[in-house]
Parts: sequence; C-alpha cells; structure tokens
Amino acid sequence: MTLRVLLVDDEPLVRAGLRAVLEAQPDLEVCGEAGDGAAVVPLVRALRPDVVAMDVRMPLMDGIGATRAVLAMAGPLPKILVVTTFENDAYVYDALRAGADGFLLKRARPAEIAHAVRVVAAGDSLLFPAAVRRLADHHGGRAPAPFPGLTGREGEVLRLMARGLSNAEIAARLVVGAETVKTHVSAVLAKLGARDRTQAVVLAYDSGFVAPGSTEAEG
Repeated sequence: MTLRVLLVDDEPLVRAGLRAVLEAQPDLEVCGEAGDGAAVVPLVRALRPDVVAMDVRMPLMDGIGATRAVLAMAGPLPKILVVTTFENDAYVYDALRAGADGFLLKRARPAEIAHAVRVVAAGDSLLFPAAVRRLADHHGGRAPAPFPGLTGREGEVLRLMARGLSNAEIAARLVVGAETVKTHVSAVLAKLGARDRTQAVVLAYDSGFVAPGSTEAEG
C-alpha cells in the first residue's frame, strides 16, 4: 500500500527536500504541494492524501487554521503531521490542540521523517513526551473545558499515554492484556471527546490532570 502525502510549506526548498526524502521510499508518494494553508482544503478534497505534512508558520493561513479547516471537512480525513523548525514553538502546541496528530522537526533525519509519516498514517500518535511537557509548561494555562471523570485505571492509562507509551508498553507496565488497554484507551478518548491519543494527551495537560513539569521517567 502506498501512502499519499500532501506537502504544505511556504518555503519551496523545504518542500523539495521533503519530497526527495519521501519519494525515496517505496511505500510513500507525494501527491501534491501547497505554499500556504489556505490551499489545503481544496487540495485535500481533490487529492485525498493519507497524510498532510504541514508547516505551522505560513503567511495567509497558518498550520493551526489549516488543521481546523481540514478537520471540519466531511468524509474521510487525512492525518496531519506538523513540521516545524523549533520544538518549543507555541504554534506547535496550538496545532496539537486543534487536532494535529503529531509533530516533526525539520532537521529530523530522512529515516525519522519517513517513519513519522507511517506512524501517523497508521493512526498512532506521534508525540515526543519531553517536548510536549515543555510545550505545555510554556504555552499551556488556557482555561480548559471541564475534564470528565475517569476511572482509576483509565487515569493510569492516560498518564502513561502522556509519557509516550504504546498500548503494548502500557499493557506490560500494568500487567494486563493488550485488548484491555485498547478498551481503556477507547474509553478515555470517548470521555474526553478526543479525536486521538495526541488530543487526549494535550487535554490532559490543559486540564492539569497531567502536570507539565512532571519529571517521571519516560517509558
């Protein structure tokens, strides 16, 4: 199966570099490009990409507005991978709040870029726990929506999700089956009204359920 990627960045050189990296992979294809977020929705409708790799800072419509616009569309939606120069950029945290599936630094190695596209296309969250904690610490603090009550086990699962653990890792940590963890994750997403794991983690930080300054070791 070939994954179709739409590149959105106002710098042609960045788009050319990403295209070269992605098209060197047998399972990845760049189906289109745009130089501004304002062009994203028409291109998503026309090209039906699996993943949109999108800069956050663009002149007419930034990646935050473009993410909201794409996720407001009807029908199957692409995954959104925010590509940024600085991991502590407030725009990145706002893009995650808006529903982006993860973020990637422009200086990432080619193998990391290709892996990131595959991860988000598969429906998995692409978060870097330490970086997200710093983002939440520096750029969080807005009044969140009321945080719904979780069971004790669901709360444990959410905290481990915030530390970047996969379902398999959470299952091993809690000594339960993978299907049990999957059920808990689904319950957490439903109670939070979260689109995916990424949004659930951001909501957990915004609510104060998970403290941004946590120094817990990452799994």
